[in-house]
Amino acid sequence: MASNQTADIESILNEGRKFPPSREFSSRAWIKSLAEYEEMCRRAEQDPEGFWAECAKEISWFKPFDKVLEWNFPFAKWFLGAEVNAAYNCLDRHLSGPRRNKAAIIWEGEPGDSRVLTYQMLADEVGRCANALKSLGVETGDRVAIYLPLVPEAAIAMLACARIGAIHSVVFAGFSAEALAERIDDAEAKLVITADGGWRRGQVVELKRNVDEALKRATTVRKCLVLKRVGSKVEMRRGRDFWWDEVVPQQSPKCEPARVDSEHPLYTLYTSGTTGRPKGVLHTTGGYLVHTISTMRWVFDLKEDDIYWCTADIGWVTGHSYTVYGPLAAGATVVMYEGAPNFPENDRFWQIIEKYRVSIFYTAPTAIRTFIKWGDSWVKKHDLSSLRLLGTVGEPINPEAWVWYNRMIGGERCPIVDTWWQTETGGIMISPVPGAIATKPGSATRPLPGISAEVVTREGKPVGPNQGGFLVVKRPWPGMLRTIFRDPERYKQAYFSQIDGMYFTGDGARRDEDGYFWVMGRVDDVINVSGHRLSTMEVESALVSHPTVAEAAVVGRPDELKGQGIMAFVTLESGRKGDERLKDELRQHVVKEIGALARPDEIRFSDALPKTRSGKIMRRLLRQIASGDKTLGDVTTLEDLSVLSRLREDEE
Repeated sequence: MASNQTADIESILNEGRKFPPSREFSSRAWIKSLAEYEEMCRRAEQDPEGFWAECAKEISWFKPFDKVLEWNFPFAKWFLGAEVNAAYNCLDRHLSGPRRNKAAIIWEGEPGDSRVLTYQMLADEVGRCANALKSLGVETGDRVAIYLPLVPEAAIAMLACARIGAIHSVVFAGFSAEALAERIDDAEAKLVITADGGWRRGQVVELKRNVDEALKRATTVRKCLVLKRVGSKVEMRRGRDFWWDEVVPQQSPKCEPARVDSEHPLYTLYTSGTTGRPKGVLHTTGGYLVHTISTMRWVFDLKEDDIYWCTADIGWVTGHSYTVYGPLAAGATVVMYEGAPNFPENDRFWQIIEKYRVSIFYTAPTAIRTFIKWGDSWVKKHDLSSLRLLGTVGEPINPEAWVWYNRMIGGERCPIVDTWWQTETGGIMISPVPGAIATKPGSATRPLPGISAEVVTREGKPVGPNQGGFLVVKRPWPGMLRTIFRDPERYKQAYFSQIDGMYFTGDGARRDEDGYFWVMGRVDDVINVSGHRLSTMEVESALVSHPTVAEAAVVGRPDELKGQGIMAFVTLESGRKGDERLKDELRQHVVKEIGALARPDEIRFSDALPKTRSGKIMRRLLRQIASGDKTLGDVTTLEDLSVLSRLREDEE
């Protein structure tokens, strides 16, 4: 396993551009200066429990906590003795003031249908759904699987579970029946909430059919609640399956929120399930809410009149923390969009921003690189002047994509918050604070107040400036996972056994002379070239900085002489053609940017790269192609299977 290597990861990327926040932005920001940010960090360092207790005042507690933290390594409990409810914090506490009639969710379906739910309307729908779940036998502590498209009912279902103290397990609607069955089984879910189908690029995704297939294997489910979304004819089993529109609307909108312990589980979310048994990351209620609402303020500088859009599906942690719980707890107006960014055409995202006057836009680097490939003309059709803040999430962003995002989408006036965090961390850990910290393209900059992040050797010793190492967190934080569901030993082994006394993130990183963090990707995404461990992300960034390249994915391939050679899969800008001359030019460009050691041995041009529906490049598949392995394993989350066959044809 790569994380057991004692050699440090070598960092060879150099990026010197710096973008300070404008005076105008800083003057209105929650955190207005570097001095203010550093004072918060000092306070958190000197008195971490006092700092987080102060942050916890943002949350409405039914019963206050007696103790901030109990840390029995590696198990944490936060805000002990308190009673709280996540749905109450996202809804009820906004209803006594002007937010009652404020838009909570602005939703647009892929076919063009739309809805607006005010906080009062959303609270009523959540109450009805919560009562429906109780009528179907769901009790506090039961697990509920949610397998829905990105429609308002997905958020309603999550909040309804939270309201009655049930534990939701959202499964991304792109997963297969087999993957769904695995997750239902592991969570021991009592009920599944799904839809007849969902829309994706004009096609129906058959969700109910997948659930029927999964329930042939999953034995714990007693009831299934089915939303009518696309109008498909589906099989409804008597006594097990119930239509949402026959059960939910008839319920009372009043449902008393369960007063659960601060450490009561809020949800499980499954990660790293492509090989072996999926890991059910468990998050609890109180600490998670404190972390997500605090980061909404610090990172997104959220204001009362903002229209906020995080493009992530709720099947991923980003959708949990920054589409549902964080924004709604903070009283934001949230945009949700059901479908693909290129349906019916490549400007759907820009059309939505213009239509709803979105002011905060949070998306993935893979999406940004795709937009670059599609060309600037799609962006130029639309008025994006409402935007005031941009964000990225999911993986490190290469500097040239950052610069394009800044110029083309932000009009060089919007700060960019390049956020680093994980399913396991619950919320953002490292990010620019937009009114206080000057940004550097490709860097997540500095840890947020209260987050003790470091770059260390395998032995746990801090490395020097611009030396690669392993990214760790040295102290507990409120949003952290509490365990792996039903598997505490796996929790200890996966996160706390690699580097003594610290949470190991699985990522490589370096810190520069200003203390900025440069995350270099998963330590498994490292190529060992002649004894040098190189980050694939840095080679990809060098390739993408060439004006003809829209996107690149770099993997290692077996090499008898060097151990591993560098193989690059490259997608060119629209209208560009790849040939041998361009391959040589790109090799020389990489040498010029980061050195001869990183010269690609092979470059293969492709019109597309294999990606999940959430936009992540499936490098595992590319590594198998590079090594000549014909067995591809689980490809259920792959967006377009034809990409693989085209890459195979190129190989042959």
